[in-house]
Amino acid sequence: MNKNLLFLLLISCLSLNTFAADVYKPEKRWRGFNLMGMFIKGSSMSSGHYSEQDFKMISELGFNFVRLPMDYRFWIKDDNWESINKDAFKPIDEAIAFGRKYNIHVMLNFHRAPGYTVAKPHEKLNVFKDVEALRVCIKHWGMIAERYKDIPAEDLSFNLFNEPIATPEEYEHVAADLIKEIYSYNPRRLIVCDGLKWGRNIVPELFKYNVGQATRGYTPSSISHYRASWAGNPTATPVWPISGAISPLYGPSKKEYSTPLVMEDVPACKMIIEPGRVSGNLTFEIKADDKVIATFALEPKKGEGWSNVDYKEQWKIYQADCDKTLEVLIPEEKSTISISIIKGDWAGIDQITLFGVDNQRAVLTFTYDWYKANPLITFRGFDTHSPFQTAGVKDGISYLRENVMAPWEKAASDGHFVMVGEFGAYKYTPHDIVLDWMEDYLKIWNNAQISWAMWNFRGSFGVLDSCREDVTYEDFQGHKLDRKMLDLLQRY
Repeated sequence: MNKNLLFLLLISCLSLNTFAADVYKPEKRWRGFNLMGMFIKGSSMSSGHYSEQDFKMISELGFNFVRLPMDYRFWIKDDNWESINKDAFKPIDEAIAFGRKYNIHVMLNFHRAPGYTVAKPHEKLNVFKDVEALRVCIKHWGMIAERYKDIPAEDLSFNLFNEPIATPEEYEHVAADLIKEIYSYNPRRLIVCDGLKWGRNIVPELFKYNVGQATRGYTPSSISHYRASWAGNPTATPVWPISGAISPLYGPSKKEYSTPLVMEDVPACKMIIEPGRVSGNLTFEIKADDKVIATFALEPKKGEGWSNVDYKEQWKIYQADCDKTLEVLIPEEKSTISISIIKGDWAGIDQITLFGVDNQRAVLTFTYDWYKANPLITFRGFDTHSPFQTAGVKDGISYLRENVMAPWEKAASDGHFVMVGEFGAYKYTPHDIVLDWMEDYLKIWNNAQISWAMWNFRGSFGVLDSCREDVTYEDFQGHKLDRKMLDLLQRY
């Protein structure tokens, strides 16, 4: 064998052995919360320290885990990411000590890492593309790994990045370098890598490095981030179970996909259709029992009723988000309604609302799944908890498995460590919907033995001081406790 080839094979084997450590895996499922003490430098949400009372309450309420999303700017000097102030780690030292005191596992996460964040402002360099940013990020993780190398792996774990956006190849390259650096100080330390695309997409290539992976419990965003300003103020009315994913409607030019969205058993009512993204000039047609009852011509362009306008040079068309609504009167009871595009390219539908003759309302909210045949939707009545039934979507658990959790459940069943690093719903989502939706997620995680951490403990997503207007709070150690939500979390 060629000596150079033999040398390369030997180096490769040594490299793989670096990651074949006896990494810690928790014996009990982690169940807990994110704490905001060092979440965003300069934010009112982040005091720069952690409260012992939080750890005490979390333990007393029966939970065993906290994740600390952190901003590296807390521990650098004069905005120089090369200059690290080790005294600034005292709040983290205290948090780890609180965790050990109250039998709570602590996970450190770089929410803002040198070279990457999902928050604003963005970093000047991109750790997934720039060698200099990666060098500095390795320096910071290495310093933390060294500082806490003697903290037992049972008490402390690391979460490399919050919700990375990169190609799988870029992510693996960066993660491998960071993992190697961390393992050099403590080969038992559990390292958890968030999935790609805001934590949604699992990256099987990373498991060979003996790490865990974390996803999110925020689907659908119409529930989790309803009226959240940082998420673009989504206003689609929260409903659960959601109708399911539909494909955008295509015009005649895409014949194989040009099929209508069909709803059966629709009563006499007013129907409001809220289009989503519209590609090119097109015409919607609405039929009731094969009779045309309305047509609408849409022309995406700059001006009132359109946003995020983008000209596509390759197709010579404009695409834009439609801020208008289409109103149709359904004349007969038990009608079969079909909605199609008879001219033009394609358009999405974000939401359909039915208004009954006695002012009842039923809302149908969609997510998108491209290039699929749309399922039949059946209206089940204004007085039902879930007014619409989509063929193939039996319930909320089925929807979450098909659209979010299936690959993560498989990874867990294959013996990999899997967790949900964040989940929950913002304070404006109706409380009864939040609880039903959360319970479907929790049942899946409990069945698959997947760990979870809610965002957050105290605050607008949490069980304490969430400021929801539709909750009767209970006084608890100087805070306002959402007892129904707490009881739900404790059951799973």
